Order: sequence, then C-alpha cells, then structure tokens
Amino acid sequence: MKTNHLISYAIVFLLGFSILFPVKSLASWAYAFVVWDGYVYVMTNEVVNNVDKKIGHVTKYSDREGTYSGNFSNTYPKGTRYYSIKEISTDEAIAVEVDTGNYLKAKRDGEYAGVKNNVFSMSFTSIFAWIFILFAVVFLCIHLNGKRRN
Repeated sequence: MKTNHLISYAIVFLLGFSILFPVKSLASWAYAFVVWDGYVYVMTNEVVNNVDKKIGHVTKYSDREGTYSGNFSNTYPKGTRYYSIKEISTDEAIAVEVDTGNYLKAKRDGEYAGVKNNVFSMSFTSIFAWIFILFAVVFLCIHLNGKRRN
C-alpha cells in the first residue's frame, strides 16, 4: 500500500516538475522579430549602413511563444539596441544592432498583440502551472485526511 502512495507522489512530482520547468520550448516562433513602441518589426537580412539615432532596446527576450510587454524580442537578448534609419520612417522600418557596429533592417509588420500594462495577464504555461499546484495541494489534502481516518 505504501509503495502505491510513493509511486503516486513520484508521478505527481515529475508531472509538476516537467510542467514548471520544461526541457524544451513548448513552441517555436514563425520568424525572427523585435517589438518596439507597440509594433512588431520582422527581421530581414538587409544590412543597414545609414543608422541615425538610438530609439530603444530589447527589454525582454524569450524563445517561447507567448505575449510579453515592453520592447520584446524572440531572437535578440535584452539590451540589444534599436536605431532609426536615415531617410526612412520608423513606421516603415528600424535598424537592430546585431553585433557592435553591425545593423540589420527590421520591417514593421503591424501592431503587437502582446500585453500592454496588464498586471493580471499570465501565459498559458503559468495558468497551467497554477492549476497543477492547486490540484497537487487538493490531492495531498485528501490523501492526508484519508490517512488520519485510518
């Protein structure tokens, strides 16, 4: 009987651990992009030589699909700088500094559907993790309550 309980606990623990700390990304992005000022800019291979002034930088990086606030990127690390391009409106494109002194063009694709100042928003993984934690607590309470009665 005790062996069955240990196996149950081990399965619940491993399931929870794999949900909270997945080994691999749950999904992959369709393309490389950056978000600046609420808009998605899709990365191109076009080199930019005529950068103008710094307009921002990556504030959040993740290789997992989801919605994130700020100047987000699925490719470039936090701190990667964005620049305006001489004679091109930022409504059309921006330059992303991929290496020191090397810039690639990112073309504006549309408004970013990510989180905008919403404190209560959570990713699917976070919601699932909280549901799992709640399930585990209820399971343990029922099990411990059953042990007390015996």
